[in-house]
Order: sequence, then structure tokens, then C-alpha cells
Amino acid sequence: MSPTGVHSLERTIQTTNRWLANLAEAIGTDNREFAYHVLRMWLHSVRDGLTVDSAAHLASQLPDLVRGIYYNGWSPSSVPIRRDRQEFIDHFCRSGRIARTDVPKLGPIVTTFLCDEMSESPVQHALGQLPQEVRALLQPAEVPKTDHPIPGR
Repeated sequence: MSPTGVHSLERTIQTTNRWLANLAEAIGTDNREFAYHVLRMWLHSVRDGLTVDSAAHLASQLPDLVRGIYYNGWSPSSVPIRRDRQEFIDHFCRSGRIARTDVPKLGPIVTTFLCDEMSESPVQHALGQLPQEVRALLQPAEVPKTDHPIPGR
């Protein structure tokens, strides 16, 4: 018997654990807690810039547990929130666990990760709703990944 006794919950827990392990590896760390905070802040920062319909469309592609993280603290009556590049970075770092200077590297890593795990279409559709300067911050570069981890992580 599984710890929860509910097959679908076990599956989403396993999927979320795999996502965090794979994202941590992509970031260049073995710290899943840090990977969780990066994923959560990417999801919340992007979500807040979307219309209700676009936010729901992106959420529908997420595993159940990650979808709960995505919707946590959301106020659909106040979206979309238009942030410029600096405001977006400030919001992304709001948890205090992510340095502002790391956002330009972490944003594209999470975008690539989500495109690989889900499908590129809903992620790119969501990014297309954001201001160009924010979208540019999150889009992966067309260059190969480096093996340079985020310092101190």
C-alpha cells in the first residue's frame, strides 16, 4: 500500500519529485528545495502576467501537485499584472532565496525545463502574453547549455 493510499496522489508526488530532481540538475545543484523555490517563483511570476484564461490554460498542463503550487496565493481579480523587466526580477526574487543576478540564468533554464516536461506550445503561449522585455528574460538562448552552476547553490 502506498503512503497516501491514493494512486493518483502517489503519481503526482512522484512526478513532482522527479521534476524537482531534474530541475535541480538543470540548474546545477542537488538542492531540491532551491529548485522548488525557483520553479514556484517562475510559475507565480509568469502566472500573474497572464489573463485568467491563459493562466488556466497553462495550469491545465501541470501535474496536480504543481498545479496547486501554481495557484497558491493567486488573485484572479487582479490579473494580468504588467511588470517591466526590473519589476519582474524583483517579484521573482521576492521569496529571498533567489539572487536578482541569478534570474537571467534561472528563467531560461525553467522555461526550457517546462517545455521539455510538458509541451512547448502552452509555455510559449503563456510567454507570448508577457511584455517583450520580460519574455526576452525568460526565453532560452539558442546556445548549448553550460556546465557552470549558479554560485553558492
